[in-house]
Amino acid sequence: MLEKFASLDWMNQYALPWGINIALALGIFIVGRWIAHGIVSLARRLLGRAGLDDILVNFIGSILNGALLLVVVVASLDRLGVDTTSLIALIGAAGLAIGLALQDSLKNFAAGVMLIVFRPFKAGDFVEAAGTQGVVEKISIFSSIFRTPDNREIIVPNGSIYADVITNYSARGTRRIDLVFGIGYGDDIRKARSVIEGVLAADTRLLAEPAPFIGVAELGASSVDLHVRPWVNTSDYFATMCELKEKIKIAFDENGISIPYPQMDVHAHTVS
Repeated sequence: MLEKFASLDWMNQYALPWGINIALALGIFIVGRWIAHGIVSLARRLLGRAGLDDILVNFIGSILNGALLLVVVVASLDRLGVDTTSLIALIGAAGLAIGLALQDSLKNFAAGVMLIVFRPFKAGDFVEAAGTQGVVEKISIFSSIFRTPDNREIIVPNGSIYADVITNYSARGTRRIDLVFGIGYGDDIRKARSVIEGVLAADTRLLAEPAPFIGVAELGASSVDLHVRPWVNTSDYFATMCELKEKIKIAFDENGISIPYPQMDVHAHTVS
């Protein structure tokens, strides 16, 4: 009889309370996990409707899911009677240590978020940033991938990109071509202008508005420098620029207009 009472006493004092606590802890964990999943799904939908990049939406969703699960686990352990104050302090210290160790990665992450949110460039743009010039192939959280004109792949940390000047050559639909042609002082400026105008008028890629500009830029030491500034669609920029240089040089040769070399006159005096 005493053993039976002792067994009932043990169950009332230990087994039953612990069983209730374990059941409640499991309930908190299951319900909390379900609520966390709902919050993360809602956050993903709201961020998606806001027009954020899928990479950023998925990353924020993962961070939010991990943080909410951590809260659920701490609440479950607290129900079991575990001292969660020490656990929270340990997690905070560990987070601080990890943050200090990964400060460069965190800087790249923050820069990646800024690049994705503010979009100074997008995949497919030709840009110059962090000393690299090329077509942007991919923008990820920590780095971006560029393809250079000679088909090299360069991976650039986002922190270096966002800390530097970003030049996006594809941001505008049109670009101006800046060319300088030097003619001799003995050549006819009006004839040279007419020849250039003829070459520009024959190229259908050049835009009528803004109108091309042709003018004397400088009276140099050995040449009269003419600025030639037509406008083209951005996609035609490089090919048009190279072909215009060739066509104007050929037209100058056909019309007897010289492009002088830099020269220096030396006068010798004989001392008797």
